[in-house]
Amino acid sequence: MTSFPSSTVLGYPRIGPNRELKRALEAYWDGRTGRAELERVGADLRERTWRRLAELGLEGLPSNTFSLYDQVLDTAVLLGAVPERYRDAEDPYFAMARGTRDLAPLRMTKWFDTNYHYIVPEIGPGTVFKLDAAKPLDEVRQARALGFETRPVVVGPVTFLLLAGALDRLDEVLDCYEELLSALAAEGVAWAQLDEPALVGDRTPAELAAVRAAYDRLGSAAARPGLLVASYFGDLGEALPVLAATPVEAIGVDLVRGGRVPVLPGKTVVAGVVSGRDVWRTAPAGALEALRAVRAERVVVSTSCSLQHVPYTVAVEDELAPELRERLAFAEEKVAEVVTLARLFAEGATPAAEKKAAPPRRESAAPPARSPYPVRARAQAEHLGLPPLPVTTIGSFPQTGELRAARADRTLPVADYEALVEKEIERAIRLQERLGLDVLVHGEPERNDMVQYFAEHLDGFAVTRHGWVQSYGSRCTRPPLLHGDVRRPAPITVRWAGYAQSLTGKPVKGMLTGPVTIVAWSFVRDDLPLREVTWQVADAIAEEVRDLEAAGISVIQVDEPALRELLPLRASGQADYLEWAVAAYRRATCVAADRTQIHTHLCYSDADQILAAIDGLDADVTTIESARSGARILGGVGGYSRGLGPGVYDIHSPRVPAEDEVAALLRAALEVLPAERLWVNPDCGLKTRTYEQVEASLANVVSAARALRRTG
Repeated sequence: MTSFPSSTVLGYPRIGPNRELKRALEAYWDGRTGRAELERVGADLRERTWRRLAELGLEGLPSNTFSLYDQVLDTAVLLGAVPERYRDAEDPYFAMARGTRDLAPLRMTKWFDTNYHYIVPEIGPGTVFKLDAAKPLDEVRQARALGFETRPVVVGPVTFLLLAGALDRLDEVLDCYEELLSALAAEGVAWAQLDEPALVGDRTPAELAAVRAAYDRLGSAAARPGLLVASYFGDLGEALPVLAATPVEAIGVDLVRGGRVPVLPGKTVVAGVVSGRDVWRTAPAGALEALRAVRAERVVVSTSCSLQHVPYTVAVEDELAPELRERLAFAEEKVAEVVTLARLFAEGATPAAEKKAAPPRRESAAPPARSPYPVRARAQAEHLGLPPLPVTTIGSFPQTGELRAARADRTLPVADYEALVEKEIERAIRLQERLGLDVLVHGEPERNDMVQYFAEHLDGFAVTRHGWVQSYGSRCTRPPLLHGDVRRPAPITVRWAGYAQSLTGKPVKGMLTGPVTIVAWSFVRDDLPLREVTWQVADAIAEEVRDLEAAGISVIQVDEPALRELLPLRASGQADYLEWAVAAYRRATCVAADRTQIHTHLCYSDADQILAAIDGLDADVTTIESARSGARILGGVGGYSRGLGPGVYDIHSPRVPAEDEVAALLRAALEVLPAERLWVNPDCGLKTRTYEQVEASLANVVSAARALRRTG
């Protein structure tokens, strides 16, 4: 068997350095181009990636890491796990991802503890698995035609089935994987990579037995390439000896977040010593020390996980301060680090260790408690006078092309831009008044992103111009760089919230992003404990809450969609995290008076798993994604004692929910929640939708709520 190359990466960004994939997808979805043009853009991006990786000196090039939407959805298609209702759609792949006028999309949630969203496979009793290996084989052939041999990457069978909740179908799925490996071997592929990140979490004896059975079987297949089973996002723990006992030739380990150095005689260890999750330069001395500690037949230098979680390159970020740029490594720079470390490791070099001065620590006092919820609820009911089943939205409204262009135009006078923002705020307010919503939002036209906007107004952050990272499908974000101590030099949102409130007699929510989410969706400094950084952000948000309240804003929403996202993958670390994360939120909101209603929002993150922590936030109202996930959250909220708004409108699909569909979701919620505590709202913000879709959808939402009020 061919030796594994000395350097590799587990994956690479796929949206394009200039978001070419985003534009191609949206042009296809809008009907401006056809599928052939979309596929052409994809082929071009793959070619550019392989050529660039080769130019940087990387030896082991991956393939099948490119996706038009999501790698888990790609795996479902590979295995034939396409639910019957989608098969006759014009484009079944995107029907599953986004839905159609008549079909709701599949559920979407976070990929382990990242901000990337994957499509959850749907496997039922009628699912018949049948291999369709066209995509990985086509990519191998495309790369070979360009002169590159590649290693196809596929989500592994155990992780795929655990995500789908269908591990009992393992034997059937393994038939497909065996067939795939045989096809790859026939194509002359030397190595294949099966990703098993689920193995770094707590696994039951039955699940570990499934791991052993899967890789005993695949490793014993007569015709197959060499097998790399790649783990990432943590330590393999009890799964490591299980994998080591199987015939697979190579095991990928995350030595950045995993900690334990593997001892695997007779195996190739693909050692992830360059972080794929942050943007800070790798210390060569520490990485080489970790590589030398590994005991294995062969040690390969790699990234800790796919580089899809970081931007393409620092080289284009010429507006960042030079001293900050020197600390950064994006995807291209991390590939260069992998190549350099492989050379130094082979040479036996020992670079001097870098010394970092410890930053001064800031004292963090415990937050004071607000009055008990019943006291606050009475004060808020008297002050706000809301009807039963109050209707609201989550925050953002559609952003027009004119608005986006104005924000990007650096020559536009400030007064002209602010006038446009005011016009958009008034448009959102008037629409909500006309439709009959009860608690309004200003629509956030001044914001490019719910985290980046705050980063632009807080000390200790820097923002990039081109540092885009895929969140899901065509949705990309630019995570800020949190590199220093956080302080708020001036109010951030007060002007726009106050202007919106001046336009209406209905309450308008002040819209803030919570401290945990700001930290989770930023690239955070690595010289302070994460809890201390989060508490610094919480103090800044508390100042904003105080100023909004002073400006006459009676409802303030502090969003924490990332609360579940940062939860450690193993139970041993979860209680400590939830304790300080909840404390950070309460630190940010404890300054509010009793009659000020504090809202929070969570979405697309299996929040049903942390209901006790959500309750601990002590928010007066929690709005939470529910429509996209089939109202799963309702199964655990029967004893929830505060206001709750399970979403009734999936905003990540272009389809407009019918009034009876919304009413059915509300009736289901009323079976477990009293009407006086039930709120009516979409799953998430409306930024990704058009005004036409939003108006039609919200009209149906309001009509459904009013009908239920009338019937009691």
